Amino acid sequence: MDFAQKSRPNHYSSAALDRAAHLRENACWLARAAKNSTSRYVLLHEGKVLIEESGETPRARLLPPLGLAPDLFLGLTDGLPVFALDFSERALPDGITTEFFRELRGLTALLPMLDAALLATARGIFNWRATHKYCPRCGGTLTPHRAGWVLHCAQCKKDHFPRTDSAVIMLVTKGEVALLGQSHRFPPEWKMYSTLAGFVEPGESLEDAVRREVFEEAGIEVGAVHYHSSQPWPFPASLMLGFHAEGLSEDIVLQDDEMRDARWFSRTQIRDHAALGFGLPPHDSIARRLIEDWLAQP
Repeated sequence: MDFAQKSRPNHYSSAALDRAAHLRENACWLARAAKNSTSRYVLLHEGKVLIEESGETPRARLLPPLGLAPDLFLGLTDGLPVFALDFSERALPDGITTEFFRELRGLTALLPMLDAALLATARGIFNWRATHKYCPRCGGTLTPHRAGWVLHCAQCKKDHFPRTDSAVIMLVTKGEVALLGQSHRFPPEWKMYSTLAGFVEPGESLEDAVRREVFEEAGIEVGAVHYHSSQPWPFPASLMLGFHAEGLSEDIVLQDDEMRDARWFSRTQIRDHAALGFGLPPHDSIARRLIEDWLAQP
């Protein structure tokens, strides 16, 4: 698997967040850090994130300790601990109402990279915990351990770890044209064309998943597959694995239950997409990066 050229980091991923996994089992350190005045907390409520919107661009609103045991240790930023609290099932702190919480998906392109990474991580873990309250092995109640990163069953003693669904997302090109599709998941009025994507099946390599999904959705045979980059996508719990792929055939045969339309587009058509009356995926998505990096190639 070759590597395709990439231009910048993907949103939701930030090297500035040190996850400090070695501290998750250090109960004494965590207890001290949770009360330290220099520590900061991100807050969530029913899947929405607490945002500060007083400046020119939105930011994650980071609060000092609130006197509550944290639900999750996110890691270190500039050496300072950052925790998370989920207020979905508890009363909000004084001065904070539900109106201060926003949907993360609509904010990502506006948030600084570190803020997006913090909020995406917290949202992903809390979503997992909300949907995994009972042990799938014995039905026992699960309780969080290891700073919120593991769910432990008191009945059968099994540990459960956060689930991430692996998905391939790919820009297929053939010569000077690229394959873009319009999924039924996109409202028709958006007129948005994006890269193809799909989940990896058990026992399947990433390259084979790329070839299978493209053929299933558009009837195009794929040859060489080049890895580009990956992006956490907490809606609800995916890891998008991005590729550039070589198309071997031209005739499109749609899978009607998944795709509304698919076409080959030239670089000129993609650059002039607004004038031609169609949209591209948002700038914070890896789909947009796959397209833009191909456009930038000589």
